[in-house]
Amino acid sequence: MPEPGHVGAPVAPELSVRGRQDLLSRAALGVFRLNGQFLAVSEDLARPAGLTAARWQVLGAVLREPLPVAGIARVMGITRQSVQRVADLLATNGLAEYVPNPAHRRAKLLRPTEEGRAAIARIAPGHAALAGRLAEQLGEDAFAEAVRALERLSAALDVLDALDAGGARGARGAGGAPE
Repeated sequence: MPEPGHVGAPVAPELSVRGRQDLLSRAALGVFRLNGQFLAVSEDLARPAGLTAARWQVLGAVLREPLPVAGIARVMGITRQSVQRVADLLATNGLAEYVPNPAHRRAKLLRPTEEGRAAIARIAPGHAALAGRLAEQLGEDAFAEAVRALERLSAALDVLDALDAGGARGARGAGGAPE
């Protein structure tokens, strides 16, 4: 039997279908609100470095290794088209560049330039300060557990998405959460 908190773990028997729906709705609304809050904070942190939250996200995705636009989109969970638009702007502004991809002739890799890395470095002090304030507000253990809970939720949705990939995608496209 799966351990509690594991994807596929049994749901407490006292939780009704409506109770599960309420939990899903509360989770979705909470994540949507949290996303808006993170975007607002990210805009504030990125602005002094001459970036937007979107440009920071895309640059951040390729700091460790160059990736194709489709790979960045997968990591970020957004559309390839929106990443392409931001990546092109980063390249135009000299913050990133396209380089050949040995695995695929047409899908070039995006990597940050030194100017792009410098812009990200200018964000680091504000980022560190916010991380410290959040840890102080929540407590170190609660902060870490909140992150683990979000990661478990995301992993569970990935599993469901993979299971639904062979079919019609379940309820997501039929009155579930907005696409």
